[in-house]
Amino acid sequence: MESLEKRVAKLEFHQSLLMEMIDEAKKPFYSLIIRADLTKEEVDAFLAFCQELADQYEQQKAEGLTIFTPLLVQFAGMLHPNLPLEQTVDALLAQQMFVPLMTELKTLIRTIS
Repeated sequence: MESLEKRVAKLEFHQSLLMEMIDEAKKPFYSLIIRADLTKEEVDAFLAFCQELADQYEQQKAEGLTIFTPLLVQFAGMLHPNLPLEQTVDALLAQQMFVPLMTELKTLIRTIS
């Protein structure tokens, strides 16, 4: 049986080959996650937080609020250091995840820049 180190090295090599096969245009968020070297737990926590923010956004919008800058601040503050803010928002949008929230955050980022 192969040593654990050799098996891990082979898996890392295969992962790098698979990354070359991924169509980043179709799955940019997943590609970003792999390149950022995030764990399943980190991704699960991130997606749960995005869902919380999306729910807050919908509630605030239903209440008639029009300024959502605090949501951008929360999103940026909880973002993993290996995930660039604008690139993450773009990747989530392209992959059709949390679309209303990410559309609003993208607008805010453009306004601030």
